[in-house]
Amino acid sequence: MSFLKVSNLTKEYANHCVVNDISFSIEQGEFISLLGPSGCGKSTTLNMIAGLESPSGGEIHLGTNNITHLPPGKRGLSMVFQSYALFPHLTVKENILFGLKARRVDKQEQIKRLKHAIELVGLGEHIHKKPSQLSGGQCQRVALARSIASQAPLCLMDEPLSNLDTKLRNEMRNELRQLQKSLGLTLVYVTHDQIEAMSMADKIILLNQGQVEQQGTPESFYQQPESTFVARFIGHPPMNLIPHGEHVIGIRPEHIELNSAGHAATINSCDYQGATTVINADIVSGPYQGAKDIQLSLMGKHHLSTGALLNILWPEQEQHLFSKTTGKRLAGV
Repeated sequence: MSFLKVSNLTKEYANHCVVNDISFSIEQGEFISLLGPSGCGKSTTLNMIAGLESPSGGEIHLGTNNITHLPPGKRGLSMVFQSYALFPHLTVKENILFGLKARRVDKQEQIKRLKHAIELVGLGEHIHKKPSQLSGGQCQRVALARSIASQAPLCLMDEPLSNLDTKLRNEMRNELRQLQKSLGLTLVYVTHDQIEAMSMADKIILLNQGQVEQQGTPESFYQQPESTFVARFIGHPPMNLIPHGEHVIGIRPEHIELNSAGHAATINSCDYQGATTVINADIVSGPYQGAKDIQLSLMGKHHLSTGALLNILWPEQEQHLFSKTTGKRLAGV
């Protein structure tokens, strides 16, 4: 039996369907990412699991319990928000213990859980400080410690790292993943950032306009995108999509190489990014003549001028084939 099972979940506002009949399941100890662009329904889905919003249809089971209509406090889960949701007038210690005191957990047990959580997130020297005296990363650690101390079987996180700068976000990403593994947490993590999802999650559920576009391992998203939407959403730079007859051919920029036997193309731009150079070009000869803004990612630095000609080629086995009509991946390809 799945640890968390979401079945045919739907949410409507004034005849507008925000979440449309989505289903997925999670095993105990898994790190699952709900991924998608703004407005796709991922936070609404998380809020329905948390009990912060009521579904218009469908069911949510946690273990053997149907929690669809239980109030948040009765669901046995914890939640970490984008805004940290800390009490500004309470110290780090008081913020972490607040939920335990509200549930009247034994005082000795409170101290035990506090000590354990503080050690895990490395906040020992800040325990008597208030949120205004902490950095963004430290505030997020307090929110994580509060979740750890609750010992809830399921932890929900809604874009918890999006307020941090790039360097700190990368550090917290690694810390969070290591923490989840060491504690065996079952975690549902909402993000719009494909890098976060690809680097952290055991399984990704990609939403598009309130529906599940694809779900599976990060590797499956990269190697076998099930639609042109997935192909463009996963990968940086995104996959090139080239109309060709009744089909759309997909090829990732990193799989395109310079080759004198390839298709002639004119350079629109050349963007040096350190480890790689990303080139944008239009194909001007061969079967894909007229294809515009094709991106290729080359290792190292390349000095190429705008308007110059180059020849590009890609291995046939790296091609992805989609239906021009539906945008769906063609079977067996």
